[in-house]
Amino acid sequence: MFELSVKTHFSAAHRLVGHEGDCADLHGHNWDVEIFIRGENLNDIGILMDFREVKDAVKSALSEIDHKDLNKLPAFGSNNPTSENIARFLYERLSGAVNCDTCAIHKVTVYETPGSGMSYWEEKPVV
Repeated sequence: MFELSVKTHFSAAHRLVGHEGDCADLHGHNWDVEIFIRGENLNDIGILMDFREVKDAVKSALSEIDHKDLNKLPAFGSNNPTSENIARFLYERLSGAVNCDTCAIHKVTVYETPGSGMSYWEEKPVV
């Protein structure tokens, strides 16, 4: 089994509707993001997936949320833009862009602060 990971970051504002505390007010974060891709087989030249392809897909997904007020985006219209929902949003976006015959998104972890992160993955067979 092979696992590729890419780390990056984005900045955005959000507020948590229904939260009892400071997070109910509009505030911003510099989120760190780590994406994990797994697969059992390498391609003809011995790689799981080209890092550039992964980085391009991540950049595209993050362009939807970077430097935005997440509460105003349709992607979070019925869900609070929590770290949990941001991780799921990125997982879903990246699955459509990255998954192929030889590898697939395994997990996305979003760090709201350097010491506090949330991961999202779905239990399914690895390709």
